Amino acid sequence: MAIDIFNKPLLVVVGPTAIGKTDLSLRIARRYNCEIVSVDSMQVYRYMDIGTAKASLEERSEIPHHLIDIIDPDQDYDAARFAEDALHAIGEIHGRGRLPLLTGGTGLYLRALLQGIFPGVPVDEIIRAKLRHRLHIVGCSKLHEELSAIDCISAERIHENDTHRLLRALEVYYASGVPWSEHLKEHRILTPGALFANTLEIGLTCDRRDLYERINRRCETMLDDGLEGEVRKLLEMGYHRELKSFGSIGYRHMLGYIHEEYSRQEMAELLARDTRRYAKRQYTWFRTMPGLHWYEVQAKEEIVEAVGDWLIKQNRRK
Repeated sequence: MAIDIFNKPLLVVVGPTAIGKTDLSLRIARRYNCEIVSVDSMQVYRYMDIGTAKASLEERSEIPHHLIDIIDPDQDYDAARFAEDALHAIGEIHGRGRLPLLTGGTGLYLRALLQGIFPGVPVDEIIRAKLRHRLHIVGCSKLHEELSAIDCISAERIHENDTHRLLRALEVYYASGVPWSEHLKEHRILTPGALFANTLEIGLTCDRRDLYERINRRCETMLDDGLEGEVRKLLEMGYHRELKSFGSIGYRHMLGYIHEEYSRQEMAELLARDTRRYAKRQYTWFRTMPGLHWYEVQAKEEIVEAVGDWLIKQNRRK
């Protein structure tokens, strides 16, 4: 039976880069049995860890995280796909009796999910298990050929090595009898207004000077932790600098340094400056979201208690 995820509790924690979303989200997740869904347009990429400030492997082993490391740096990803992937993750989390916690800083992705999305096809665990077994037996190339025969549009935009989307496209078809591309076409025009009935949306803020100091420290830590080595390894793996993923903050700056377009000091200063500018744009975006409850990031215990009060109200509605 499909789970009505739109009437179940959904927790959201957003804010600008470097403000402390990861630390707070982990604290909330530990207290309230959450699984975290990343709302970050860069953390979806494999091999790009330092420059995207992903939660550590230790943190991810303690608290399940979703939509991290799901595609390669040369694959495309957008808000429409995020909404579909996030819906799928939210449904699975509720199915395990846990609370989905969305956290990140990509406002466009969050809006695509909260204000209008392709509602998706309910998960069919039997079909999914069979597809995963077949993937193990026959491989992704054979399944991609199968998808091409039943949904050529989806097959054209899904790389055969993108097994996450490949299996989802096949699952949608075998569960509904309708190609995934047709579902997307039918729901491409998004309906305005909130689709989730029970959300708590938390926005994190702090003094601007404090935020800029956090950003400066974050940038220094990335450089100290080996951002240059990470980028050089990506280049050695065959990924080229024209990729969309390499155009992001941190990676484009390091590429400029590696290609001797500016000195290391100039690179570090540009990285910090552009990250501060990005934070200002994030604030501008999030200020347009009327449902956000703003808290100073230092008030961690107050925020955690507010989540608890909200969950009590949700339980009373059952």
